[in-house]
Amino acid sequence: MTRIRVPRQWIPSFLFFVSITFLTTAGQAQLAIAPSNVNFGSVPLGSSQAQWLSVSNVGSSNIYVSQLGASGTGYTAQGVNLPFTLSPGQKVSVRVTFTPPGAGNDSGRLYASGSMSGGWGHHHWRNGGSSTSASANLSGAGVSSNGGGGTGQITPSPAALAFGSVLSGSSQTLMETLTNTGSASVTLSGASVSSGSFTLNGLSLPMTLSAGQRVTFAVIFAPSGSGSTSGTLAIASNASNSQLNIGLSGNGAASGQLQLMPTALNFGNVVTGASATLNGTLTASGSSVTISRASVTSTEFTVSGLSLPMTLAAGQSAGFTVTFLPSSSGTASASLSFTTNTSSVTESLTGNATAPAQHSVGLSWSPSTTQNVVAYNIYRGTVSGGPYSQLSSMDASPSYSDTSVSAGQTYYYVVTSVDGSGSESAYSNQAKAVVPNP
Repeated sequence: MTRIRVPRQWIPSFLFFVSITFLTTAGQAQLAIAPSNVNFGSVPLGSSQAQWLSVSNVGSSNIYVSQLGASGTGYTAQGVNLPFTLSPGQKVSVRVTFTPPGAGNDSGRLYASGSMSGGWGHHHWRNGGSSTSASANLSGAGVSSNGGGGTGQITPSPAALAFGSVLSGSSQTLMETLTNTGSASVTLSGASVSSGSFTLNGLSLPMTLSAGQRVTFAVIFAPSGSGSTSGTLAIASNASNSQLNIGLSGNGAASGQLQLMPTALNFGNVVTGASATLNGTLTASGSSVTISRASVTSTEFTVSGLSLPMTLAAGQSAGFTVTFLPSSSGTASASLSFTTNTSSVTESLTGNATAPAQHSVGLSWSPSTTQNVVAYNIYRGTVSGGPYSQLSSMDASPSYSDTSVSAGQTYYYVVTSVDGSGSESAYSNQAKAVVPNP
């Protein structure tokens, strides 16, 4: 057997490539383009009109997008570099421009296609067997800008919208008017706002405005929090000013809050029939507050010092008075509530009603020694010197307690004696008694 010896440097070096394909049926590839129909309106020859469309993955698997472009005369697509991968839910924006090559209607199509892909990038682990595509219809018209046709011009009124301060959670609406001040018809093709705090209402696009025609619509500012907000309302058209920007501004103001001090009033012990008063303060914070009503859950408490409805500016205060006038003995409690344009605040009221002090006038005199006295009559009046009213016919005891007196009153007393035959003596000298109050 003959052996051939090959020089080491003659031995070729081989590099092996292994291509691995993973098959999967767990996901679904699906592309979508929005909007599905785009009208660029009338575009003067020699100019262009652009609109943004979105290409999105609405399926459940990654999509390897290999083709994306525009067909039709005068249409071009920009904004993305091929190829690229879209994960589920992801989207890209594509700028489509229409430059009419001549007068008349023109149609085209924005298209995109790709296949389901995995996670190793563009060149590995791609399932070429599951493909997807989507398209959107494009239309527009080229119009002559000379030969008596003129040009269109969009003029806004006002040129900017300032909403001022608006309470967070509420909204403010201002009207905007767009007028075609040019000499040719204009097609409004799109309108967008750059901030979610602003929305449009009453503008249906696309629409065509002839020379001198106008459209009025609403712009709504609804702040979700406090602080300044600015934005831009962009109007796209085929006018000479094809991209019109209208400035938007507003300030979100925190809702006004009413602060109540103190949050509880305790009147302590108050005699039934008498009254006691305590004071409180209301203060507005954040922004102005309108107080519409004050209500108390018990008639034994009343509120005074406020003329309602009333508005307090931020930081402003107003005082009020609460009066406790108990009608019966025992503990009394109630709630005092102030209702505002944003909320309400409550103050607790308590007090203890006590029975009035029981007053009496004690009378005593020296017994008569000149007659056989069997009884004494007691008389009382409220004016010195009478007249007097008889209180009681007594036995021979030379003393009496008058328990029917009232606090704060002054009384005048006289006594007569009665003998065994029923004869009554003259009035004694007058005695005066002042009952304290209470």
